[in-house]
Amino acid sequence: MTTPRILDLDRDHLSALRGRALTASVAAAEGRTMVGEVFADRAALVPMPGMPGVHNAELVAAFGADIVVLNLIERAWDGERLDLPGLGTFTSIAELAAFIGRPVGINLEPGDVPEIRRAKPEYARRLIDMGAAMLCLTANPGTGGSYEGLARVTEELRQGLGDDVALWSGKMHHAGHPERVTAARLTSLVDAGADGVVMPLPGTLPGVTKELAAEAVAAVQDAGAVVMGAIGTSQEGSHANVVPQLALNAKEVGVDAHHFGDSYLPGMCDPEVMYAYSVAIRGRRHTWNRMALGGRGTRR
Repeated sequence: MTTPRILDLDRDHLSALRGRALTASVAAAEGRTMVGEVFADRAALVPMPGMPGVHNAELVAAFGADIVVLNLIERAWDGERLDLPGLGTFTSIAELAAFIGRPVGINLEPGDVPEIRRAKPEYARRLIDMGAAMLCLTANPGTGGSYEGLARVTEELRQGLGDDVALWSGKMHHAGHPERVTAARLTSLVDAGADGVVMPLPGTLPGVTKELAAEAVAAVQDAGAVVMGAIGTSQEGSHANVVPQLALNAKEVGVDAHHFGDSYLPGMCDPEVMYAYSVAIRGRRHTWNRMALGGRGTRR
């Protein structure tokens, strides 16, 4: 059976996509998957009195994201329910995914972070059971996250969660622990159990050249994982004329998915920058199709 490309799926199939099936669907789309990361507790568009709000997850979906990743999940989840400004309360991540029509992943981190966001099998299992489509193991600024530490927690999670969970692991920036991005460091994450690897896009982090990135991407893909090229150094709030260069560099080096960080409007990227990037990597047809599949679903 042929694996469906993520860019061909409708909102119902998207919202139900998770685990290794999600990773395979991203790989099948040949570098045309958009990922929007947002703060879990933010709504950038503040409503007028008497008007409904709009959560950041809805905005990135409306501007072309195929996958939404929630950062700082502990600010919105009390262990039993998600309280999202502009959207209300959800009893599971799967319910949220169905409502916005996108698979929803969760950022986890090693180190001293709040329990819900900590990359431990017992905490991660709760998120998977609630319907998290994938777990993105990374490190926020200043946390001192290293590739060695990421490899260690990736292995712990893979052993604790089993083979079918989507584990994407890596760094979007130095995270307070400067170390060169190399093919060996990234493939060590695959060896530890990651089916997806996160790396900074050329042009977003000093020293990450197109040549280095192309070598690393090829090594990770040859090892059997997909690569998510990340914009996580506040360039998600750059001018739109910067974006086509980053996008075409990303296509040239061969990344499978394109990540936009959460540092512009309160807790998300500039939606117009995401739109311009999407048009550059997959044209208006696929971009507009994905945008038209936005909008709120019904509660189940």
